[in-house]
Amino acid sequence: DLFGGAGGLIEFRAGLLASRGFAVLALAFFAYDDLPRTLAQLDLEYFEEAAELLLRHPKVRGPSLGVVGVSKGAEVALAMATFLPQVAATVWINGTAFLHGNPLVYKDLHIPPIPYYTERVIFTEVGAFDNSAIFADPRDPAYSASAIPAEKVRGKVLFVVGEADRSFNSKLFAELAMARMPPESCRLLSYPGAGHLIEPPGSPLCSISSIRGTPRPVVWGGEAQAHARAQEHSWQEIIQFLELHLGPAATMKL
Repeated sequence: DLFGGAGGLIEFRAGLLASRGFAVLALAFFAYDDLPRTLAQLDLEYFEEAAELLLRHPKVRGPSLGVVGVSKGAEVALAMATFLPQVAATVWINGTAFLHGNPLVYKDLHIPPIPYYTERVIFTEVGAFDNSAIFADPRDPAYSASAIPAEKVRGKVLFVVGEADRSFNSKLFAELAMARMPPESCRLLSYPGAGHLIEPPGSPLCSISSIRGTPRPVVWGGEAQAHARAQEHSWQEIIQFLELHLGPAATMKL
């Protein structure tokens, strides 16, 4: 279970998945404990080691696993699905289909990033950052080398998109990834009015918040009712997707 640019260890979604009978590892990849304070690159061997650690656990059925990621975590999740054969089911929530800001390295592989154009940041009327313009158009041929080669994905991918995402055009990234994949290997859930931070049902809409490493709050987008409906519907779809492709979760006796 992977989160995004805030870094650190975030465990609430992993806990909710565990309550449904899944064995879950909430995985930090920077700004936690002895990990780097800032994200310089994505070393896929770190994520491969985490996958192998989880699969070796005696309570994990195996032989494959699922990955859930949001924002930068969704970028990582798609890369894991592309290069790691252990990944059978991937839930991609409002992410990208290209490397942005940080290169990906894996053994002899190096995927260069599309740079962030931070000079394009927009200040909202309340002084928050609207980052939607700092992402270059990924369809520009100059950035083709930064694409995650999603045609190599072996498992299944569920793309979850908030159409009112103010962080970046996540629907475009989902469509670009799906265009590289066989139709039977992917599915898109796209929600009008939903913002960037699509979380489990009952979570309040977070349309603007502070985030580690930025001097001002960041706008995430979303309309309260539409976002709440998206969270409720997508969570049930995520659970069903994981059960379908990983097998039924264990029955819990609390």
